[in-house]
Amino acid sequence: MNTAHRFLPDEAAMKTWRRTIHQNPELGFDEFATSRLVADSLAKWGFEVHTGIATTGVVGTLSWGKGGSDGGPRLGLRADMDALPIQEETGLPWASRNPGHMHACGHDGHTAILLGAAELFGRLHREGRMPGSGTLNLIFQPAEELGGGGGAKRMIEEGLFERFPCDAFFGLHNYPGVPTGHFRFRTGPFMASSDKVLIRFDGKGGHGALPHMAIDPTLPAAATVLALQSIVGRNVDPVDMAVISVGRMTAGKTYNVIPETAELELSVRALRPEVRDQLEERIGELARGQGAAYGVGCDIRYERGYPVLVNSAAETSLAVEAAREVAGAAQVDDDAAPLSGSEDFAFMLQQVPGCYLLIGNGDNGFGGGEHLGPCSVHNPHYDFNDACLAPGAAFWVALARRFFGD
Repeated sequence: MNTAHRFLPDEAAMKTWRRTIHQNPELGFDEFATSRLVADSLAKWGFEVHTGIATTGVVGTLSWGKGGSDGGPRLGLRADMDALPIQEETGLPWASRNPGHMHACGHDGHTAILLGAAELFGRLHREGRMPGSGTLNLIFQPAEELGGGGGAKRMIEEGLFERFPCDAFFGLHNYPGVPTGHFRFRTGPFMASSDKVLIRFDGKGGHGALPHMAIDPTLPAAATVLALQSIVGRNVDPVDMAVISVGRMTAGKTYNVIPETAELELSVRALRPEVRDQLEERIGELARGQGAAYGVGCDIRYERGYPVLVNSAAETSLAVEAAREVAGAAQVDDDAAPLSGSEDFAFMLQQVPGCYLLIGNGDNGFGGGEHLGPCSVHNPHYDFNDACLAPGAAFWVALARRFFGD
């Protein structure tokens, strides 16, 4: 019997919080107004509130029964809070008021969803209706968008799980193109690692009319751009995912001068740690080999960012059952395809078993009747779909009830 209707969040309040946060977007480690809104709300609902973790991170804890110092199961739920350096072009009434800043990834919605669940948890706690016993840790994280030095890693380094131990940890992200109210899960590797590589070729500059008196670094750079794809096509097992994308090529400032240096900047992704290691090794070998072939020096700066995000089996199964309770089995995919995108939640899953999941965001056709047109996240025309708010919060509550033994 579906009993999820007995645990309904305040959808109108969530919509207000979401649009308030959307109008006031803040970049990583600068989410001070968002952090205050979260902390004040949690305190009002009876949570023990901890602020200043990784500068703007907030943790709200709630214990009952045998929770707290007496033991009991401990559950962690996470929402990210930061925006992106993008100029919004939606034209919506709740569009960003901060020029050049925009919630273009839906973190405003993720925060509102967890706030909606928190408000309901507070109500249930006051009424003595929290299931079983234990401790609930709600983690509001800054700076997910900042690459390898993001907020998850900072929170962990500042003692997140020592201060707020969790036996299982969960996070979610909206997914444009998937219908609202639908959920997607996958056990094992679900999102790719993300590394940044800077390759610099050092030659000898000269006149464009006298190439024999120079050592041209653009030749090995151009050869490397083409040869990099042979790594994916001929070194990586075809059943494994690997991505090498050249995002920047830089050499020289004018047409008739052979430059001293040429640079390539790469985005490198993999779904298995072994493939990640293989890509790093082969990129280095190939680039240095091209430099040697053209008599040019080669320097490589390889920066490892987010690791592969790996969902544990038991926690994913628990989350799938909670989603089926809320949305029905037909709207839950428990074997979704893995993604080549990356998430710093992967750092947290290296510390605690858990699951990262996706909730459908529709096709961007919403918002008081407006239809903005289909687009992905990180797009100036994107907006979070408020129809996701209630299903998302209801899912968190259903998951907690199952985890704590209701």
